[in-house]
Amino acid sequence: MKKFSWGIIGPGRIACMFAECVAGLPDAEVGAIASRSTSDPEGLTKSMDARKFYRSYEELVSDPELDAIYIATPHRYHYENAMLCLEHNKPILVEKAFTVNALEAETIIETAKERKLFVMEAMWTRFHPVFRQARKWMDEGRIGEVKLATSALGFYAKRDLKDRLLNPDLAGGTLLDLACYTLGVSQLVFPEKPLEIKAQGFIGESGVDESVSVTMNYGDGRLSQFACTFICQPYLQVIICGDKGRIIIHPKFYTSSKVSLWQDEEETVVELPFRINGFEYEVEEAQRCIQAGLIESPLMTHQNSIDTMQNIDEIRRQIGMKYWFETKK
Repeated sequence: MKKFSWGIIGPGRIACMFAECVAGLPDAEVGAIASRSTSDPEGLTKSMDARKFYRSYEELVSDPELDAIYIATPHRYHYENAMLCLEHNKPILVEKAFTVNALEAETIIETAKERKLFVMEAMWTRFHPVFRQARKWMDEGRIGEVKLATSALGFYAKRDLKDRLLNPDLAGGTLLDLACYTLGVSQLVFPEKPLEIKAQGFIGESGVDESVSVTMNYGDGRLSQFACTFICQPYLQVIICGDKGRIIIHPKFYTSSKVSLWQDEEETVVELPFRINGFEYEVEEAQRCIQAGLIESPLMTHQNSIDTMQNIDEIRRQIGMKYWFETKK
């Protein structure tokens, strides 16, 4: 039986983890990688266990043996890379943040629908066992009516203004690098759109948002609060509170295998370790959808990605975070 063949655009650190996962799946392989900058194509190809190497993205997307493309370039280039893949009729899995803004996200998704091609944002936490367990407990009413979700994500970033994290030319900043995770928590707990968003942020000498705090109001006392930062080291957990208990996804929540249910101050702990490295759940879902002829995943929908980018747009508007290269509506 032919293995599902992935192409990879942007074979950096995250893509290496993706390739490691694919190598551990019995029905998948890295068919090809493309890099415009590597000085060691043979070494890179070997390290990612890929069958072929291309110097250009155009060559990769033209490869008829590839079943789908994984895009892991810096945020600024997701839109052009995604459109290139779609123009060559390739389904895509796009790293988060999906795009720089909602306009780009909407255009990609409209194009994918027109061409009947699968597109999904690689929001790996959406598929992780601990997040699905937390959602199950909420659906079962184990913590009663949910009223509050809190999360924090960040670290002290090395002050390298050329690095993608702090470089405005590469769409750096905490919102595009980290807030997709914390907004994903809000979306998991409160699937509807917020009624109100209030944000505060710090834009450093880098020219990008280096620390942001956000409160999202969903009405009837339901709030989601989160912080993202490159200037300190927060406690990286998720707490979901209801009127009958709480759920805690333990640090580091985005790679956690431990989730707790608290009821009457008694803790039930569930351990759900990854089978490989955590990427396997989104990869398997993408493969399942593509092989079934779907253009989106019911677990991570097109609208989920658009909603996230619209929320980030609003937060950026409130804190005054703009990129010079963005396409305007």
